[in-house]
Amino acid sequence: MTLSKKMNSKSQMIYLFIILLLFQGCQAQDKKNEKDIETIQKNAATISDKVSYTSNVDFRLAAKIATPGVVHIKCYFKPQIQQYQNEDSNEFHNLPDPLKEFFKDDSFFKQFKFQLPQSPQYDSEPLIGSGSGVILTPDGYIVTNNHLIKNAAEINVTLFDGRSYPAKVIGNDPQTDLALLKIDEKKLSFIMYGDSDNIEVGEWVVAVGNPFNLASTVTAGIVSAKARNINILSDQGAIESFIQTDAAVNPGNSGGALVTLEGKLIGINTAIATPTGVYAGYAFAIPVDIVKKVANDLMNFGSVQRGILGISIRDLNSTIAKEIHIDRANGVYVDSVAAKGAAKEAGVMAKDVIISIDNIETMTASKLQEVIMRKRPGEQVKIVLIRNGKEKKELTATLKKQEATTKIIKTKSLDLLKDLGVELVEIPKEDQKNYNVRNGLKVTKLYDGKLKRYTNIREGFVITSVNNRAVSTIKSFMEAVEAQRGGIMLEGKYAGDPSYYYYAFGM
Repeated sequence: MTLSKKMNSKSQMIYLFIILLLFQGCQAQDKKNEKDIETIQKNAATISDKVSYTSNVDFRLAAKIATPGVVHIKCYFKPQIQQYQNEDSNEFHNLPDPLKEFFKDDSFFKQFKFQLPQSPQYDSEPLIGSGSGVILTPDGYIVTNNHLIKNAAEINVTLFDGRSYPAKVIGNDPQTDLALLKIDEKKLSFIMYGDSDNIEVGEWVVAVGNPFNLASTVTAGIVSAKARNINILSDQGAIESFIQTDAAVNPGNSGGALVTLEGKLIGINTAIATPTGVYAGYAFAIPVDIVKKVANDLMNFGSVQRGILGISIRDLNSTIAKEIHIDRANGVYVDSVAAKGAAKEAGVMAKDVIISIDNIETMTASKLQEVIMRKRPGEQVKIVLIRNGKEKKELTATLKKQEATTKIIKTKSLDLLKDLGVELVEIPKEDQKNYNVRNGLKVTKLYDGKLKRYTNIREGFVITSVNNRAVSTIKSFMEAVEAQRGGIMLEGKYAGDPSYYYYAFGM
């Protein structure tokens, strides 16, 4: 036997010994009154940290540790009429979310059009959606994607060893596309939390899931980008700060694990960019630091407790940097600050550029949203920003409840807003000076819809009129749009810009 073979054999024995320790750790942590996922994870981390990392790329350890902690989820939906895509409308109707998962987002590949049957089909049998989930605790708490289990009449979970259990939904969060399930079992293998903040672009990662119903499939790739906003989530106030990877992910991987070479969870696989509905090179995972917050909140409160700053933001770019005389082209530009919001009370002002929150760099708006999303109302955050192009300031803000500083109004015309792909708020009086307007509605978020497809409108734009009809409330905006059968022309302004801009599109 050669020396290299002896070393390989020795390494395998070490791996097996570590795995046995991990399983024993899982069993030892099965406490009756344990109600904190992070505590369970931290207790097991002392064992995992003993794993030595070498420069040789080897995916076997990650696969052995992570595979038993990933489950196969099947969702059963009540029979319904399916109406498929109309060739001209580029929309889907009445398809359950799991079937739309990898088809609904055409923001990357608008030049491709999916050809689906146009005649309705009538089903008398239950529809079945399939995906993945990650076990977070030994007593059966499982995280997955909300779009996978949404509206399911029945959810069934199959473990790595073939055992199956009915699952109960503990809670869900459409704004991050996460859901927490529970099965009635003890002493389960689970995947320990990693640190998505410290994961680096170019680092090897492993994806584990059940693509095309192929149970326990492992693929590998590298981290291609971080804090990626792909505008795939259409829920009000959606938070997107995805880890982008080139690990092969396909339908059925949704809700599965993205782990490091040490087998630690750094993300929940959620979406792919594709013109065909299958893997085409890029996949996106929700960072584990968001997963931690959502999972613990759903377990302890049944809903996510969000703290917010109360600011309208966008990515800093070279054009804005030139206007405000700042010698950098990355960071988060503050368009406006809400009255009585946390940021306002801390001293944040419009035209400030936020460069870090709690010592975490905020190179993009999506990264800032990710960091703030992890916090609860009442928590304090340290903000480092640049004012007047060069003056660096450190401020402390106490976050408020989401309802306290947002004025997103839910109306009966929500479907119309969704069709346009826009979220609007009434412009507060203190912002009217920045825009030099007396009325209007501010565009706070754009996602896939008519405005994004057919215009160059940007977030932060204030709509002052629709077809020369002044608007100042959501209701007046709806009435103006609904009254027009043909083309729509939006008139308005951007903060600090004296010019009026016009955007036209067809309804």
